Amino acid sequence: MGDASGVGPEILLRRFAAGRIGDDVVVYGDAALLLAGAERLGLQVDLRAVQSACDATPGRLNVVDLGMLVARDLTPGRINARAGEAARRYVEHATRAALAGEVAGVVTLPINKEATRATTPGFLGHTEFIADLCGTRDFAMMLATPEVAVSHVSGHVPLAEAIGQVTRARVRTVIELTHRALHHVTPRPRIAVCGLNPHAGEHGLIGSEDEGVVAPAIADARRAGVDAAGPHPADTVFHQAIKRDRYDAIVCMYHDQGHAPMKLFAFETAVNVTIGLPIVRTSVDHGTAFDIAWRGQAFTGSLRAALECAWRLANARTGTNG
Repeated sequence: MGDASGVGPEILLRRFAAGRIGDDVVVYGDAALLLAGAERLGLQVDLRAVQSACDATPGRLNVVDLGMLVARDLTPGRINARAGEAARRYVEHATRAALAGEVAGVVTLPINKEATRATTPGFLGHTEFIADLCGTRDFAMMLATPEVAVSHVSGHVPLAEAIGQVTRARVRTVIELTHRALHHVTPRPRIAVCGLNPHAGEHGLIGSEDEGVVAPAIADARRAGVDAAGPHPADTVFHQAIKRDRYDAIVCMYHDQGHAPMKLFAFETAVNVTIGLPIVRTSVDHGTAFDIAWRGQAFTGSLRAALECAWRLANARTGTNG
């Protein structure tokens, strides 16, 4: 359910009260906090605390209740170490349930990293935490929309460190992870790879990484049968992919190179997907929005998109239609 001080639990409650959460959704969180939140919002919510996903009852908001927070822990818009620690525990329990086959996948609502780091100093974010729980080394963050998917060579790291992560092996890995992630949608996804430097280095005039690292990684992926092209200038490739339908996916070298254009293009509908995991994991593509938390103002469409994407991915893994 995400950090209790942010918009995640609020969005969940509002969608459920509007009849827009299906019977096949189980919440990992705190029942007492959600009940207090529903009262604050003036919502009628038929909530049932359960021990596991197996105990869920159709027609109710089933909550696997971790019992970590109570009503007084509802502190809208404020950093709350207890809420931060609880949010991390929700993700841990849901991920372990997915690994055990108790649930088809995990959809995460936003965590506030500052709050979580108060008790877990090394915490980087959902993506890295879930990958560690899964024992997965080769993974990547992808933002997915019907028009284009964007994956990232590096995630939540300082820019200086992100540049160091642009290696031939890592770039090739992310290209191939992107190919595999989209293979169930299109048999031969067309993948554009961004350069690291402005104008993709202009043939070595602006840095050597694009000719010396990125281009060889693309060549490696092509020899492995992947339809990859580049390195392309990041300032034009999104137009080529979205407006001219030349590519199905874009591989970006660092977080903001992909996130900035995607949040401009599809802020309310893009879905954050972790590719390379043994489980399905999607997320809303926004943060905790402390400035508007628990005021009934946050849009809820991103949760709908994340849930729908998770079911499509889960069905694709099992060969199920729907």
